[in-house]
Amino acid sequence: MKKAIIFLGPPGAGKGTQATMVSQSIGVPYISTGDILRSAVKEGSSLGKKANEYMSKGELVPDEVVIGIIDERLNRGDCKNGCILDGFPRTIVQAVSLENMLKEKGLEPVVLFIDVPDEEVVRRNSKRRICDRCGRIYHLETNPPPKDGKCECGGFLYQRNDDREDVIRERLRVYREKTSPLIDYYTKKNSLFKVNGSGSVEEVHSRVISALKKIDKA
Repeated sequence: MKKAIIFLGPPGAGKGTQATMVSQSIGVPYISTGDILRSAVKEGSSLGKKANEYMSKGELVPDEVVIGIIDERLNRGDCKNGCILDGFPRTIVQAVSLENMLKEKGLEPVVLFIDVPDEEVVRRNSKRRICDRCGRIYHLETNPPPKDGKCECGGFLYQRNDDREDVIRERLRVYREKTSPLIDYYTKKNSLFKVNGSGSVEEVHSRVISALKKIDKA
């Protein structure tokens, strides 16, 4: 059966980076719930305004809002051979809804759990900066900009609201409370593969590829 690869792990674990690399490698769409929601917030739609009430506090967007967005996206033709999901599901309710959606579309869910300690998550996220002109992402320690506060394109760098340390720690608290039960849920279904998310992007990607090979053989 064709697969929907779910990247699970704490915020800032590098799920988006790894999911994008895998998407380009195997040729199936990468679906980031966070990107979809942030786009809605930027556009100022009714959904975006509702989502922003929760996102700005580091809280989870209500299930019914996110489930509707994902169902609509999975109905597009480019998902017929599989897809990669980042940021969904985050709760057991979402996981059950996703299973029903995928079954209708002939897709089987498999989970890559990127495991990273909380303090590393805080360090990674709180030092991330984004260019307001081209959208390039820098990290003050591992990928610093050429000039303080400026991108190489000349744009100014800013810190996303949900990259502030207080918001990150709240997101981690919510994650541990609401999302981590998914680890047990998928483990019991024998569909979860754990990947050590510490180290460089290349090191983690090597582990992700190894896990995907195990999934193909499963």
